Formats: sequence, structure tokens, C-alpha cells
Amino acid sequence: MDDVVRAIADPVRREILVMLHGGRLTAGQIAGRFEISRPAVSRHLRVLRQSGLVRDELAGRERLYEIDPGQLTQLAVWLAQFVQPLGWEHRFDALETEVHRTRRERRPHSTSDEAKENTA
Repeated sequence: MDDVVRAIADPVRREILVMLHGGRLTAGQIAGRFEISRPAVSRHLRVLRQSGLVRDELAGRERLYEIDPGQLTQLAVWLAQFVQPLGWEHRFDALETEVHRTRRERRPHSTSDEAKENTA
């Protein structure tokens, strides 16, 4: 996980991940979106690949990159322990309870006299 954290610490690499979230891209397409040199982008891609955040595939003369979500999932699970719930879960539970209570109150209650009339 240390390699993943180091990899996403760089803003260029985070931006590459955002770009790849939209789908596979060639190294040239990625490099074309930055003002830094192609060799610099290539080094960033290598770091992402070595950390397991992206995978590449050779397609003819081009190399296609895509996100490999496995490492990100592990990081997200680890980070989730530090995120405090916003309280929405409790509020939704309370809303559900109130909806059920209101439905029960609105249902017509049959009395024993009504039950006798229905059977007669």
C-alpha cells in the first residue's frame, strides 16, 4: 500500500488516473494533455504501473493504459476506517420508521362489529 500512496501523492499521476477513469488511453493521448515532456509522462506511467494502479497492453506500436482498480479498492477500504459516518444512515432509518408508523395509522382498523357484518 505504501507504493500506492506514494504514486497518488503526485498531482500529475492523480490526473492521469482521472483521465483513465474515462477509459483506456494510449501513452501519446495521455502525454498530449500535459505541458510536461513525454519522457516525464512516461516516468509517471511507469510509477503507476509499478504500484499496480494501472496496467498496460501493447497494441501494435502503441501502448494502451487502463486503471487496475484492485489497489485502489484496498486503499479505499483502509481509508474508510477513518471516515466518520455523516449521520444519514440514522436519519434514513428514522424516516423509514416514521413512514411505516404513518402507514399503520392510516390503515382502516376493523372492529369486531365490522368483522361480524362481513361474515354475515
